[in-house]
Amino acid sequence: MTQPVKLQELHAKQAEIGRAFNESRRVVIRCGRRFGKTTLLERCASKWAYNGLKVGWFGPTYKLNLPTYKRILRTVQPVVFSKSKIDQVIELNSGGCIEFWTLQDEDAGRSRFYDRVIIDEGSLVPKGLRSIWEQAIAPTLLDRKGHAIMAGTPKGIDPENFFYEACTDKSLGWREFHAPTASNPMLDPEAVAKLKDEYPALVYQQEYLADFVDWNGAAFFSENSLLVDGEPVDYPTRCDQVFAVVDTALKDGLEHDGTAVTYFARNIITGTPLTILDWDVLQIEGALLESWLPTVAQRCEELAAQVGARQGSLGGWIEDKASGIVLLQQARRRSLPFHPIEEKLVDLGKEGRALSVSGYVHRGEVKISRYAHDKVTNYKGQTRNHLISQVCGFRLGTKTPHHQDLLDTFCYGVAIALGDSEGY
Repeated sequence: MTQPVKLQELHAKQAEIGRAFNESRRVVIRCGRRFGKTTLLERCASKWAYNGLKVGWFGPTYKLNLPTYKRILRTVQPVVFSKSKIDQVIELNSGGCIEFWTLQDEDAGRSRFYDRVIIDEGSLVPKGLRSIWEQAIAPTLLDRKGHAIMAGTPKGIDPENFFYEACTDKSLGWREFHAPTASNPMLDPEAVAKLKDEYPALVYQQEYLADFVDWNGAAFFSENSLLVDGEPVDYPTRCDQVFAVVDTALKDGLEHDGTAVTYFARNIITGTPLTILDWDVLQIEGALLESWLPTVAQRCEELAAQVGARQGSLGGWIEDKASGIVLLQQARRRSLPFHPIEEKLVDLGKEGRALSVSGYVHRGEVKISRYAHDKVTNYKGQTRNHLISQVCGFRLGTKTPHHQDLLDTFCYGVAIALGDSEGY
């Protein structure tokens, strides 16, 4: 006797798109955040495998695939024949299966055959997805006249992005569904309506209306958003916490990142939620970083006393990769208060992090102190306020210069202090 498997119920727009998966050989879903894309795809994959179909799931990275693998496994657990977390394969008693592949592998799916293929977060693969589709994935559908579904949230106008092509070039044969965030009736309509005022216009248009936006030349962070009535703010007389974010590289030389640090004051209940107190950027050889790190902890303590931080200094946050691993190890040995930045935040990349914190900046939750605003230093032969230059000079959709160390510390700091469980 076949054991029951409980599938999550779909809302009306999800159900409409789900029906198209069986009607059309090629379906692409352009959706806004929180529409319910992943829920729909996971439900369909579970049902197809339960009914004996072979499903290939293709995602940008192993790490992004893993939560989906775990959720599907929990759903179909009563009928699992075998499973492998390492290989990310789930086989069911029905003969159906779900095999996960990473799109970092240009031969993903080669030599396999499937009834259904799901390409999740297709927009996150900037280049090369079309060739992977044509040479490796599409042939897996020939044996069984299989169907393919690709889904994602737009990431700018990019003719080299296969997700963009599939949505806009009808000659490629993909049936497109457009599903903005408001299509999800499970969300609070008032909260969804407020999103328009809470995010920069282009961010709202891309992330929630699911439109393809031209980012070329558009300044992302406005200096005015960091000011009050056109002026920087004074240091707070009271706050809850002070902390720092460090971005560093062991290499030196004009073409490489330097070492940057930005100091923040955090107010949890009242006052400005986040104030930039100070910053610094310099080129320093790797051997000297260990002796430099204690000065960051000391500066945090000085600032905590100066702004009356009730909880004092929390120390600093550092990327847990490359030279950051070395610094974190040194900090532990010397009992310095430094912490690793969450891996999922690091994995977002510069543009992803900028998008994730844009709402807080746009809503005026982040301000810059007069000291940090008026500060000028010489770095790589250029004398200016490098924090404002990097943050307010950042452009999405253009080649990002390597020397954006202070931009990284800014985005990390906002995300660490104000970010929610969704990273937004």
